[in-house]
Amino acid sequence: MLKTVMWGATTALVFAAAGAETAGQLSRSEVSPLDELRNLRRKLAFRRRGILANNDGCDALYFPKDRVLTPQSFLDLRTTALAETGVGTVAYCTISSGFSFFTHDTKVGTLLTRQPKDYGLGAGRRNVAQELINQGADCLELVARYAHEHDIEVFWSFRMNDTHDAAHRPDKPYFLYPPLKEQHPDWLVGKVAKPTRFGRWSSVNYALPQVRDLAFRFTEEVCRNYDVDGIELDFFRHLCYFPSTANGGTASDAEREMMTKLLRRIRRMTEEVGLKRGRPILMSVRVPDSVGFNRDMGLDVERWLADGLVDILVTTGYFRLNPWESSVALGHKYGVAVYPCLSDSRVRGQTRFMRGSIPAYRARAVNAWAAGADGVHLFNYFNPNAPLWKELGSPRTLVGLEKLFFVTVRDGNPDSWLLGGSRYRRVPILTPSHPLLLEPNKPERLPLTVGEDFAAARTAGLSPKAALHVRMLGHVAPGRLAVSMNGHDLGRGVAKGSDWLDYPLPTTWIKRGENEVTVALEPASQKEGDLADWSVEYTPATLPKPPWRKDRPATRTVAKIKDGALLIADRGTQPGDYRYYRVPWGMGRSGEVVIEARLKVISGVNCIIFGNGETGQRLCFYPDRIEFYHNRAYKVAMDTTTDFHTYRLVIRGQDIQVFVDNVKRIDGKDCFAGKRPAYRNELAFGAANSTQLGEALWQNVRARLDSAACGDLVVRVQYAKK
Repeated sequence: MLKTVMWGATTALVFAAAGAETAGQLSRSEVSPLDELRNLRRKLAFRRRGILANNDGCDALYFPKDRVLTPQSFLDLRTTALAETGVGTVAYCTISSGFSFFTHDTKVGTLLTRQPKDYGLGAGRRNVAQELINQGADCLELVARYAHEHDIEVFWSFRMNDTHDAAHRPDKPYFLYPPLKEQHPDWLVGKVAKPTRFGRWSSVNYALPQVRDLAFRFTEEVCRNYDVDGIELDFFRHLCYFPSTANGGTASDAEREMMTKLLRRIRRMTEEVGLKRGRPILMSVRVPDSVGFNRDMGLDVERWLADGLVDILVTTGYFRLNPWESSVALGHKYGVAVYPCLSDSRVRGQTRFMRGSIPAYRARAVNAWAAGADGVHLFNYFNPNAPLWKELGSPRTLVGLEKLFFVTVRDGNPDSWLLGGSRYRRVPILTPSHPLLLEPNKPERLPLTVGEDFAAARTAGLSPKAALHVRMLGHVAPGRLAVSMNGHDLGRGVAKGSDWLDYPLPTTWIKRGENEVTVALEPASQKEGDLADWSVEYTPATLPKPPWRKDRPATRTVAKIKDGALLIADRGTQPGDYRYYRVPWGMGRSGEVVIEARLKVISGVNCIIFGNGETGQRLCFYPDRIEFYHNRAYKVAMDTTTDFHTYRLVIRGQDIQVFVDNVKRIDGKDCFAGKRPAYRNELAFGAANSTQLGEALWQNVRARLDSAACGDLVVRVQYAKK
């Protein structure tokens, strides 16, 4: 447990004068106790924590319904197993959802006593916030007490603008939408009937003094009433603080100053409480990893660091913009400890190698340590018995363990929160939903960070081996792909399954730090039969499987195998009523593309949708005709319902020809022209849209391209004893 330091009778005198904007205005004799507090706080900021583990508080909010509640049974869900691991600090979030709902015993905010089952959530779970209080200790007090008994720090994590409650609707109230927002809808940046362009409509507006005052009072109440070692101000949950950014602009200097004054006010309060209780309260912030992005959002993070308002800098969340070294350099420039956040990846469409696996977490941690981080922050990982709690807290405990190094771990979109936010991104994006387009004779170079210490492993008597794995979205003959690492040709890959190519990789070719991987697509050779196979194909033995992915099903849509074909039916006209299956396919900007589908229309409208990321088109199938969606003059009158027909689209540049049962029926000039950025680089087929209906039977869908898409790239490191 941290040592308590008593400060003496001058404390009251110091804080009689501490209402000044900064303590630097005080005389030397007056500030001595405060200087001592700050010196100790700086030392504690760089205390060797290993892992700073964030607990989102759902152990209290969704406690097993049929389990007997005791302090021990509550702690056993997520806390007790962390003792004697690499966890030095627990940041416990008492929900703070919807800005004002909490599960600790609050008088300033609103105690969250609602039950999830009453809102159709958390089957088999119950909210025990009030039950714990009735037993004599709430969730935050129990975690703090247990942690201190086991020499673990406790921070209170406050989500500065959590908007999980954006799902709220007047006719369908949401579990976490607080009374505060019902009473003060004018305190929000938007309205349920008029969502904001960026962020979420239910965000509170920090331009209002009432909101900033509440944020201060929430933190003050915890600091004065709980034995916490620090507070974590989580600005990543969620990234919206002012109407200016929510509506497509950037924050003003005045808005940034509002937020800075709030942090300064919180800092003064923590120092006052720290002097009274005899030990400091540290301040941690979790923010995006770009000074420019933060400034545009209204968070003047570099000024916070320069003014001594922050002790620990935690960076990244939904997305990452810079290498870890950037955050480390920024924090250390101002004497602030830096903890990269290893949040859950949320990457969709993965196969074989998973970013949520233990080896992937190990690789992320070893990269953070190699970048000079002071520790790692673990967010949204709640299995207390997982081995990573004992592994990630030190470079030493990671030596000799299997790891997976990805080019990209988190691919969230910064543009969802800030107009043009992606302009601050300095790291590559390569995931199945953000594939790398490969065109013949146009090599692509990718930075890949590998922080592995092979020398330490060999000293420990271990023998490392490595392999580089490339996932291609669609069939590509192994001989067409040329891959090199730091200038070393890896030779011909070995096909594994339908979409992976494996390359043995000598560890001597791997640099500790940033490496360069080059991926090049060779021109297809008809003689070798490279184009004999379809690049992507679906034949309905079963419902489409990865790499095909489906839209989130609406209750009024159907997809099932019927009479040897895939029935896709949209039988509703409500928002979200449509059903498509999609696959990233790597359509290039030149060359020939062939799409073929065999189907029979039953009713309504059904479509094939295709795009290259810059433009796109869709061919629509009605009972009495087929036509292009964006060029309706190109259409053919025909009965599409009496039998199956084979439709073939041949795309060359901006022109599209359509053949029906091998007879050319449409010669569409400039049908694939114009900027249509909503079209992703993917192929899709299915039924209708939200307002229309449609049903069809599909016997196959396939496409052939000369270009290709790389959907993933990972280096796997394993060890054996010598």
